Amino acid sequence: MNSIAGKILISSYSMDDAYFDKSVLLITEHNEQGAMAFVINKIFERPLNQLLEFSTSPVFALYNGGPVDTAHLFFIHRSNGLITGGRKIIDDIYFGGDFKQAIKLVNNKTITASDIKIFVGYCGWDTMELEAELAEGSWNMVDGNQEIVFAEDAGQFDKLF
Repeated sequence: MNSIAGKILISSYSMDDAYFDKSVLLITEHNEQGAMAFVINKIFERPLNQLLEFSTSPVFALYNGGPVDTAHLFFIHRSNGLITGGRKIIDDIYFGGDFKQAIKLVNNKTITASDIKIFVGYCGWDTMELEAELAEGSWNMVDGNQEIVFAEDAGQFDKLF
């Protein structure tokens, strides 16, 4: 099986799930057990500093990562030299790592929104589910890159639909 981790999924017009209407996802994991991805273009209704445990953090956008495990925060970044433990997805884009270290770097403004995206929840597929959705035309797939993944202007995503 060829992994498609690092690819971008763009919801197509045939997508019949309202949650994913005009969604752009980054696939962070893909193997025989399934796939994991994050919606990178939909901002969560509250910023980081409005979550109780991060009340001293600056105003920092969170993203609706997906409908699975919305009780936890996840992150991708391009600061592997500053955040240890991240797993390389593609190029200079990493998934996870030392979350406390990442928040400290956000709080002291060492890293900015152009370096990290923090998600509430994620998208997940069991074995062959994503492949079936791709085959039925629910998603268009393109190569991932930092320009798309870390775009801060939501309008930049409009050209993908």
